[in-house]
Amino acid sequence: MLRISKLTDYAIIVLGQMAQDAEQTHTAAGLAIATGVAMPTVSKILKRLVKTGILKSTRGARGGYALARPPDRTSVAAVIYALEGPIALTECEGERGGCEQSPSCHARGGWEVINQAVRAALESVSLADMAATVKPTEAFISLAGLYRKNHHPLSAE
Repeated sequence: MLRISKLTDYAIIVLGQMAQDAEQTHTAAGLAIATGVAMPTVSKILKRLVKTGILKSTRGARGGYALARPPDRTSVAAVIYALEGPIALTECEGERGGCEQSPSCHARGGWEVINQAVRAALESVSLADMAATVKPTEAFISLAGLYRKNHHPLSAE
């Protein structure tokens, strides 16, 4: 089973909350209350996302955290990359340089196609999309159609 970490999952929840009012500066305490994510976890997420440039922080009485870019210009892929590193399902992709089987692996090309499709799907979903109220079936159908249109060898186009 493929999964993102709980920290990344919580980060998407926190960022989705921030995206609903993207112009506002948010406090860690306010985000913890609004999302139900524990305050220490929210603080950890916010600090890491500031370091990677997804958020900006302001000190002072009216300080807090804000999105560095509009929610429609920050992809889910960027958030995952910021918290977990390169998006790849196998060792032969990404910044790690591959596994010891790479020189003789016949499946590598296939995995590269799959990894590219996963990255493209995650890059096509923005924080604005995550903050919007969309039925899961509609979102799935939309992404599945996008994939078939762009990548499926049997597509009509």
